[in-house]
Amino acid sequence: MRKLVFGLLAATAGTALAVSAASAADLPIRTAPPAPIIAPVPIFTWTGFYVGVNAGYGWHENNRSSIFVPAGTFAAPFAGTSGVLRFGEDSGEGFVGGGQIGYNYQFGSFVAGVEADLQWADLGGSEGVAFVPPGFPPTFIPAGAAGGIDWFGTVRARLGVAFDRALIYATGGFAYGGADDNSGFNGFNGFVNDDDVRTGWVLGAGMEYAFTNNLTAGIEGLWVNLDGGNNGTFIGSYVPALGADRTAVSVPNNRDEENEFFVARAKLNFKFGTY
Repeated sequence: MRKLVFGLLAATAGTALAVSAASAADLPIRTAPPAPIIAPVPIFTWTGFYVGVNAGYGWHENNRSSIFVPAGTFAAPFAGTSGVLRFGEDSGEGFVGGGQIGYNYQFGSFVAGVEADLQWADLGGSEGVAFVPPGFPPTFIPAGAAGGIDWFGTVRARLGVAFDRALIYATGGFAYGGADDNSGFNGFNGFVNDDDVRTGWVLGAGMEYAFTNNLTAGIEGLWVNLDGGNNGTFIGSYVPALGADRTAVSVPNNRDEENEFFVARAKLNFKFGTY
């Protein structure tokens, strides 16, 4: 009897195990979920085109202060008259502002680029004559000389070192600019307002920081030197005789000195392209 019971229990257990194994074989095989894919963080680069605006302050130095008028410049009875036309002081400092466009290319930690800008400047205008020597014809109307800077522009190369989003650079290249001056003769009132354009060079340095992938801001200092200009030899006009037409007055070697000025400005740029 006891053997019969044990035999039934063993058979029941074996059947249960067989059924459990068969059921397990019918279940789907579960695999571990795939690891999440994490996109790499974009690496910032200074490479790309940019456009922006700037504003700052400038300090101007002009060496031109006088013109010597030799004897024989005027007709008789003023042929023996000579003297020095002296010019009044002009505002030598003021606001500057404008816009810029450029392109940077980053290779390793170095950044090379080119930038062009155009600026409005309030660094004095044409210098008016403050003193006319005695003995000049009473009908003489002196012309002014280009003394200040009303506007200027530059085309510069840039080379710097990047520390991730920070950039320190040096810059230099071609400069041009000038101011309105009454150095032209129109035969009626003696002079016309003309734009005196000069060319020269520019050197400077700056630093820039990228607050976002597309927005950068920085500060920059530029030293600009514009060559002396020769607006012809016209210094004014006068009426040589009663009833005669007004005549232009010229002197030899009437050349302006160099214009030099320093500009400190803040810049804001929008950078195009990838990061």
